[in-house]
Amino acid sequence: MIEILAVDDDTGILEVIRKSLSREGYTVTALDDPEKLDMKNLGKYQLILLDVMMPGTDGFSLCREIRDLVDCPILFLTAKTAEKDLMEGLGVGGDDYIAKPFGIGELRARVSAHIRRENREKKHTVCIGEVRFSMQERRIYCQNTEIAFTKAEYDICEYLALNRGQVFSKERILEHIFGYDGESCDSAITEHVKNIRAKFQRFGINPIETVWGIGYRWK
Repeated sequence: MIEILAVDDDTGILEVIRKSLSREGYTVTALDDPEKLDMKNLGKYQLILLDVMMPGTDGFSLCREIRDLVDCPILFLTAKTAEKDLMEGLGVGGDDYIAKPFGIGELRARVSAHIRRENREKKHTVCIGEVRFSMQERRIYCQNTEIAFTKAEYDICEYLALNRGQVFSKERILEHIFGYDGESCDSAITEHVKNIRAKFQRFGINPIETVWGIGYRWK
């Protein structure tokens, strides 16, 4: 299921966005105030729509704030179509813009085009619930506190998290982490998962679920 976030202080426009994109099969979260945005769950969206001219935090400022937290396309909804304004939007991390007033057909086409092209490798930051992965630093944070994982523990977490919902056997995880010629055995994966769970448990969460008789998955 493709999830889209739309932030615009005009509730009428939000309703148009929600209805038109929902008919295309997308799940739309519509917010009329940037302050209502849950930064911890940004990682679940495959595309974000931001109005530029909002009171308080404008769309450009919001984009600048969240760009390092997400890899998904960010599209601006704007009546400011002067070249300098468009350059500013792209400069703060936006991918495209939709000029107001816009037609429903254009909205659907632009959104669909970006989602079809979105195969970019996750290389910045991925947020899943309370867990944040800094891909470049290869670090994991929970509740804004870094958790010290070993290389193997980090690799297991990243592999399961980026494929969340899928179940992987110990053998599959072992091959991915250590390669086909690795000297470790299945019991090493069991021990690594045990250590990972203990570290997450200090924060009151347990994101790795055992699927008995099969393996593990990230909830």
